[in-house]
Amino acid sequence: MSHRRAYRAALTAALVAAGALALSACTDGGTSGGGGQTNFVTNTGGISTVAKADRKPIAKIAGKTLDNKELDVADLKGKIVVLNTWGSWCPPCRAEAPAFAKVAKETKADGVEFVGLNTRDFNKGPAVAFEEDYEVPYPSLYDPKGKLIAGGFPKGTLIPSAIPSTVVLDRDGKVAARSLKALSEKELRSMVDPLIAEK
Repeated sequence: MSHRRAYRAALTAALVAAGALALSACTDGGTSGGGGQTNFVTNTGGISTVAKADRKPIAKIAGKTLDNKELDVADLKGKIVVLNTWGSWCPPCRAEAPAFAKVAKETKADGVEFVGLNTRDFNKGPAVAFEEDYEVPYPSLYDPKGKLIAGGFPKGTLIPSAIPSTVVLDRDGKVAARSLKALSEKELRSMVDPLIAEK
């Protein structure tokens, strides 16, 4: 095999691998959370929780929202915060959107705030249309390259390539629960309701 053929074969293999990775990014599940000790206890339904004593705070997650407003998740301390990573191009994200919109409206009076983390939408137009179509009542940080996702969570908390993913913070701003799949209304409530009840 000539050097040129070998180069083309290697390039083709690399492109195939990259394509497979891109296709697997929008996933409806996942079981691992990356390396490191996470203290997560995983239920059979793919939702993981952390005992109150073992929870870790997130790093800084702040930036501009899809409507160009500044948002810093740290300003929401004292509230339960649901962070949902999504993309307009992701079918499971569309499937779970009505449940998120409904639960966000129902739990606001209980001190729950929702924040979207919109990623891999390199043009804001489809993401803004997504929020309008599903009547999303909460803001989304615009994170097309996934920098906020990659840098904002303790090691093992969230896999940036698993979209959709949801992380729920307790009132102290610490990670209390996470899911690496699309959620039903019942599943989302199972993550939020125990934190509402916490004293």
